[in-house]
Amino acid sequence: MRTADPLVRALGLLELDAWRVTRSILAGIATLGSALALAALSAWLITRAWQMPPVLDLTVAVVAVRALGISRGLFRYLERLSTHDTALRGTTAARAGLYRRLAEGEPSAAAGLRRGDLLARTGADVDTIGDVIVKALVPIAVAVVLALAAVGVLAVISPAAAAVLALALVASGVAAPMMSARAARTAEERTVGSRARYADAAVTALDHAAELRVTGHLDAALGRASAAERAACDARDRSAVPNAFAAAATPLAIGASVLASLVIGTALYGSTDMSPMALGILVLLPLSAFEATAPLPDAAKALGHARSAARRVVNLLDAAGDAEPTGGAAWDGTGVVRADAVRCGWPGGRVTPPIDLDLGPGARIAVVGPSGVGKTTLLMTLAGLLPPVSGTVTVDGVDEASIAPGDLRRHLQFFAEDAHVFDTSVLENLRVVRGDVGEAEARDALHRVGLAEWLDDLPDDLDTRLGGGMRAVSGGQRRRLLLARALLSPAPILLLDEPTEHLDAAAGAELLRALLSRGGGLVDEARTVVVVTHQLPTGTDADVVLTLDGKATENTLPAP
Repeated sequence: MRTADPLVRALGLLELDAWRVTRSILAGIATLGSALALAALSAWLITRAWQMPPVLDLTVAVVAVRALGISRGLFRYLERLSTHDTALRGTTAARAGLYRRLAEGEPSAAAGLRRGDLLARTGADVDTIGDVIVKALVPIAVAVVLALAAVGVLAVISPAAAAVLALALVASGVAAPMMSARAARTAEERTVGSRARYADAAVTALDHAAELRVTGHLDAALGRASAAERAACDARDRSAVPNAFAAAATPLAIGASVLASLVIGTALYGSTDMSPMALGILVLLPLSAFEATAPLPDAAKALGHARSAARRVVNLLDAAGDAEPTGGAAWDGTGVVRADAVRCGWPGGRVTPPIDLDLGPGARIAVVGPSGVGKTTLLMTLAGLLPPVSGTVTVDGVDEASIAPGDLRRHLQFFAEDAHVFDTSVLENLRVVRGDVGEAEARDALHRVGLAEWLDDLPDDLDTRLGGGMRAVSGGQRRRLLLARALLSPAPILLLDEPTEHLDAAAGAELLRALLSRGGGLVDEARTVVVVTHQLPTGTDADVVLTLDGKATENTLPAP
């Protein structure tokens, strides 16, 4: 049964190993346990040394103090190593599962999001969920164990002092985190929209800086990003007051506990046979006890941030559906894909007029029209990434929605104009569509799309790393690289969105003719090619030219 708590569901994505988490908690307990024991032993040593006993009576305690001081640092290192190893393994597993779910689930889950929003959910949100291990789960478990241990030790000396310590620890470990979480939740509610808008505006400015500068819109794009960032900062600033009260709770609790212990200890020392060593422990032990609860306000904030991030990730998973969709009619990639009176559009957006189109084996089809008339939306509808607003898309008479999702994506592939170029080698960027692409195949594909000279100029040939500041790729080179990736795809039906954008007119026209030609062209004669473009050059071998103008739809054979 699916749990309603999004954070619990999101933590399930981390695939946490029980032993690794336990090991992290034990290392944290050993770290703060060393600190607690060091405080108690130091108090005993100070007061015992005041009595001026023989030096040999203090030797074991002196050595133990040194050992505890060293072990505290050692266990802290082991705790950090273990918790971060567990968290990083968890985020790796979560991203792999999330990508798998998006790849195998409902395509519109990712297609319906802006790139900045999708990047935030698969990137920062997954990291925030992974931070729960380091900042919340382990510190909370360690704090509970150490708080009980400190109260137990103090109860042996003075139950009254132990009760005061317990109340102070509740104030520091429960009340302060609650106030901190409330402030963080308020800030999160105010900043989540601004952060998403900032990510979207920043990605747009980075990906299309050249085009925006040419059209004079770059400053406006940067202004939107700056405004969203300022809005998020303002919201965080407004939450500073409750955060300040939460931060003050622990120091106040420490002071109250130490003062109360001193008063109680002084009274007991004068009226009972309490030893000076016990009095020293009674007063100094609470100072170390609060070291366990000090991280809990941050833990509460981490849980709040993680819950918001988990909600966004879980919504994305729910939209994607099952990770491994089953059922559906099998399809071997042969036959005719037919659109009958299909109207395409995004929810709440413009809708195309009814479109009739046949994608038979070896067909060459061009979809022409200005920006914003639905050309890309049509390709996504044909690819099954968007459901038709009306009409049907069938494969040999079978509704496309009834085709097994794996078969549909394997044999009918949509190549977006803004497809991602990954921060890895040229060869690995081409292997996105087929993992067994060899160097000879990759080199041949790059030559066919006009990147022979570019490849020759690369310092490490196919092993040259792209992106990340390693090797800049121009807009035209990027389009040719994405086209080479499409040519290496095993899919018999290729849906190409603006493959010649950012190329000069002559080069773009030559490439379009090669894509739409048969026999000696870029694409094997048996494969079906649908190309979206703003303007179709003369002399192509297109079987059908579908013109979209935003008002009417014309489906004609090209002039001879």
